[in-house]
Amino acid sequence: MLVLALDTATPASTAAVAHVSGAGLHGLAERRTVDPRAHGELLAPQIHATLEEAGVRPGDLDAIVAGVGPGPFTGLRVGLATAASMGQALGVPAYGVCSLDGLGRAAGPGRVLVATDARRREIYYATYVDGHRATDPAVDKPSNVRADADRAVGEGAVKYSEILGLPIDEHVLYPPGVALIALAADRILGRAGSEPLTPLYLRRPDAVEPSARKPVLP
Repeated sequence: MLVLALDTATPASTAAVAHVSGAGLHGLAERRTVDPRAHGELLAPQIHATLEEAGVRPGDLDAIVAGVGPGPFTGLRVGLATAASMGQALGVPAYGVCSLDGLGRAAGPGRVLVATDARRREIYYATYVDGHRATDPAVDKPSNVRADADRAVGEGAVKYSEILGLPIDEHVLYPPGVALIALAADRILGRAGSEPLTPLYLRRPDAVEPSARKPVLP
C-alpha cells in the first residue's frame, strides 16, 4: 500500500511516501523544508515534489498519515487540513500520529527526551524508552523539565540544550515522515476507517476571538 505522510507540527514542512506491506515498510521519497512562517506556502510544493520523486500519482495513494502535534496552532492546522482534504478528495483513509512519537521512534534505543520548540520560551516534550512513549506529551519551560533520560533529540532540545543539561543528538531534529507511517502501519494494513485528525495543541492558540464590545455610556 502506498502511503503519504505530512507533518507541519515543527518549523519543518515534511512530506514522505512509503510502501507498506506485511513484509515491512520501504521509504520511497522524503522532503523537508524548514521555515516556521511558511508552512502554507511550502507544503503543497513539497507534496508534489515528493510524489514525483517517488514516481507516484495522487490517485495511487492508499492512505494519508498526518502528524497531529503537539505544535503551534497556525503551522499545525496547515498539515492537518491538507491531509484531511486530500483523504476526502482521493477517497482514502487518513490517520493521525503524535509528531513527538515520530521523533521518539527515530531516536532509537535508550531512554530519550524528545523536545520541540513551543515558542514562548517553552518546549513540547515527552520521554521515550526504546522508541516507545513513556510519558504523556506536555508543554513547559525547559527549566521546569526534569527528564529521566540519557540524551535528548529534537530542535527544541538543541535550542535549550544548556538548560536541559542532556547530551544532544543533533541528527534527529524533526519528525521523519517514514517514522510516522511506521507508527500507523497496523491501522493501514488493517484497513481501518479514516480518523478525525484532531490537533494536539496542549494550550490555547495565541489568536482569540475579540470580546463583546462594551456599551458606550452617554
